[in-house]
Amino acid sequence: MSDNSLRLVWVYPDLLSTYGDQGNALVVERRARQRGLDVQRVDVRSDQPIPTSGDIYLIGGGEDRPQRLAAERLLRDGGLERAVSNGAIVFSVCAGYQILGKEFVNDQGQRQEGLGLLDVVTVRGEGERCVGDVLADIDPRLGLPQLTGFENHQGVTHLGPTAKPFARVSMGRGNGTGDGTEGAYNDTVFGTYMHGPVMARNPQIADLLLKLALDVNALPAIDDRWYEALRAERIATATQPA
Repeated sequence: MSDNSLRLVWVYPDLLSTYGDQGNALVVERRARQRGLDVQRVDVRSDQPIPTSGDIYLIGGGEDRPQRLAAERLLRDGGLERAVSNGAIVFSVCAGYQILGKEFVNDQGQRQEGLGLLDVVTVRGEGERCVGDVLADIDPRLGLPQLTGFENHQGVTHLGPTAKPFARVSMGRGNGTGDGTEGAYNDTVFGTYMHGPVMARNPQIADLLLKLALDVNALPAIDDRWYEALRAERIATATQPA
């Protein structure tokens, strides 16, 4: 990318955009424009090829059947893997997170191949569905404040040796494995179960992606009072006694 432009790709909004996850694309786009970047946003439907020249790719959550269809089409297309090889940043939520792993269980109860961009495997949980507010402390290496979000998933995601936990929950169930981990990431690919939209609640995540895409250590400051008020309200609501 050039110093003042950004190509933002929203992957399969017709299949993967539950719980307002498209809001993540809006937040990244707005925060980039507030820093003076020229943003080209590309919404790629499931009947279109994935462009390989994007800087940031966003993938949302979806129901079980659309998730299966999305995984099949992404595997056939191969564009997202090529984009990652070119240095692109990918951020995924819930069903999108599972698709980026090595394997997940589809709507037919069968093990389905994922893209293998994250060293994780997802199985179907036998207990209660993971539903509710999430508070999580992000990996200290990423340098962000406490995260807030909302989870709603049946999957249990196990991390392999090359995947790092995106965060650790103090409220909620995260990956559902009982070890407190939430999401996973490697150098350029991120996955989480947090909806919200998670970047509206935690705009610092959007800034993290922008810094990685721009290869800079800091971004110009912008007015975050609205976001901080929303974040404080969500944390207060999650922690107040029932």
